Amino acid sequence: MKYLIVGLGNIGAEYADTRHNIGFVVVDRLAQAEGLSFVPDRYASVCEYKLKGKTLVMIKPSTYMNLSGKAVNYWLQTEKIPVENMLVIVDDLALPFGAIRMKASGSSAGHNGLENINETLGHQNWSRLRFGIGSEFSKGKQVDYVLGQWNETEREALTERTDKMVDAIKSFALMGMQKTMGFFNGK
Repeated sequence: MKYLIVGLGNIGAEYADTRHNIGFVVVDRLAQAEGLSFVPDRYASVCEYKLKGKTLVMIKPSTYMNLSGKAVNYWLQTEKIPVENMLVIVDDLALPFGAIRMKASGSSAGHNGLENINETLGHQNWSRLRFGIGSEFSKGKQVDYVLGQWNETEREALTERTDKMVDAIKSFALMGMQKTMGFFNGK
């Protein structure tokens, strides 16, 4: 059984350590823990991870955040993965820093990457793993905050929180969305 694990982010050194790139950070963390690496391919860098008889095709779209749907659709089709076996990892301003929430479907909540995936697929019925980045910014400074670097306190907690998200990805593939949501939401 195959799964598509999508870490959302933007390519390029200027985005590497920003809040908006948490999706890249999480899938990189999983790949590194398993001694794997991503290789450039069409519309994304790709890494394949085997987990107890399951194949997790992990991608980091190279289309930039606002066109993530192009990479998602291409890899779903190419790998013949049903959309119910897809999990998208994304930053979320509405959650406090470090909070993890899983949802089986839903709106984009103003997130351009999620919006583009919804538009490309023509529906919102796919799973997402949201990582809270907080909303500690002044009025009119949202873009600067989202594309800004982690502060020192956040950076210190990031390893533990990304490890928790890696556990959630594995649980999604092994136990399914409903059990995983019950176990990880609010932790």
